[in-house]
Amino acid sequence: MATTVLIGAQWGDEGKGKIIDVLTEGVDWVVRAQGGNNAGHTVEVGEERFVLHLVPSGILHEGKRCVIGNGVVIDPVALVEEIQGIVERGFPVRGRLFISDRAHVVFPYHRMLDAQGEARRAKGEQIGTTQRGIGPTYSDKAARFGLRMADLRDPAFPELLRARVAEKNRVLEAVGAPVVDAEEVLASTKKALETLCPLVCDTIPMLHQALANGESILFEGAQGIMLDIDFGTYPFVTSSNACSGGAATGSGVPPNRMDRVVGVLKAYTTRVGEGPFPTELFDAQGEELRRAGREFGATTGRPRRCGWFDAVVARHAVMTCGVDEWALTKLDVLDGFDTLRLCVAYELDGRRIDYFPANIREVERCVPIYEDWPGWPADSTRGATRFEDLPAAARRYIARIEELTATPVGILSVGPRRSETIFREAAP
Repeated sequence: MATTVLIGAQWGDEGKGKIIDVLTEGVDWVVRAQGGNNAGHTVEVGEERFVLHLVPSGILHEGKRCVIGNGVVIDPVALVEEIQGIVERGFPVRGRLFISDRAHVVFPYHRMLDAQGEARRAKGEQIGTTQRGIGPTYSDKAARFGLRMADLRDPAFPELLRARVAEKNRVLEAVGAPVVDAEEVLASTKKALETLCPLVCDTIPMLHQALANGESILFEGAQGIMLDIDFGTYPFVTSSNACSGGAATGSGVPPNRMDRVVGVLKAYTTRVGEGPFPTELFDAQGEELRRAGREFGATTGRPRRCGWFDAVVARHAVMTCGVDEWALTKLDVLDGFDTLRLCVAYELDGRRIDYFPANIREVERCVPIYEDWPGWPADSTRGATRFEDLPAAARRYIARIEELTATPVGILSVGPRRSETIFREAAP
C-alpha cells in the first residue's frame, strides 16, 4: 500500500519505534506529523540502541527519506543535537531529512512557561508534562502568536523574536520566574540554523510528488490515542492530535490518500505521568511487568505505570483512528505469568459500560471487568518466527484480543530487535 499511518493505541510507549523501524524496510518515505521532543522512539539495531525524539526512525535505514512535518513543534537546538548524534553514529542526514517550513518552533521561554504552569497547578491537577515547552508552543500556534521554521529564515526574524521574548518575559515576571535573554536566544537559534536551514523546505509538494511517482509513505505517530488532545484522558493529555487524523493535518497529505492504519498495542498496558488508568496494578504483578518490560520512559526515564490489557481502550482506538490491524508488542514480557487478565468492559456506578467515558472523574470511578486467561509460564515466545511457533496459550490470548476489538493482529513483536518480529500472512 502506498500510505500507512501508524498510531499508538494506548497511552504512548507501545513500542512504535520498533514497529516503524521494521515497516520502514518496505517504504520510501517516513513522515513524523505531530508532537515534539517530548516523545521518544526506541530502536535497537544489532547491539546498538537508539532513542529518537524528533527525527523519524526511518533515518536508520540507508536510502530512506524522512520528513518532519508541519504538525510537529521543533526545538531547533535539541534537533541539532539529535542530528549530530545520528551523524556521529554513521547515519548521514543531508539529502535524506527534510523539515517543513510550516512547523512551529519551541523557544526557551516555552520551556520556562511549561515548568511554571506545571508548578502552579493544584495538587492532583498536575499533568506530568515533560517540561520541554511543547504545550506552550502549541498554545502560541493556536493563538496565532507562534513562529515557524519559515520565519527563522526571514530577515525580520530578529525583531519578530525580540517582540515575542518581551511579551513572554512580562508573563514570567508576573509569576516571579526568571526572564529570558532575547539576544542569547537569538544567538543559539542562529547557530542551530547553520545546520537546519539546508534541510528546511516546503515538504507538502515534495510528498505529493512522491505519491505521484508511486512511492510509499509511512506516517510515524507519536504518543498514543489516550494522550490525544481531543480523544484522550483530557486534561491529562498531550497538546496535539495523536490519532490517525493527525497524520493528515500534520503533513499536508489528505485523508483520502491514506490507505491503511496500523495501531500499536502492548500485550498489557502502561502510561507515564498523571491521569486515570483503570487497569493499573499496584502489586507485585505490576512491578514484575515493569521489570520484565524495562518500563521506563525513553524521554524522561520515569518509571511507567503498568496494568493489564484494556480492550475498552483498544476499541476506542479502533473507533477514533480507523485501525485496520494491530501490531501487538512485548508479548514476550508475559512469558513468566501463570494467569493473565483481559479487561473487557468497565463497571461505572453499578452499571456495565463498554466505552471510554469523556469525563475523567467518571473514568476514575471505572472498575475493570476482567476475564482470566491461562498464561504460558513453562514456555517462551522468544525465538518464535511464525505465529504457529507461539505457545498455544499465547495464540488463544491473541485470538481473544482480536475478538474483543474486532481487529486482526497482523504483526507480533516477541523481543526488542528487528529480527524478533512475526508477520502473519493470513491474519483472521
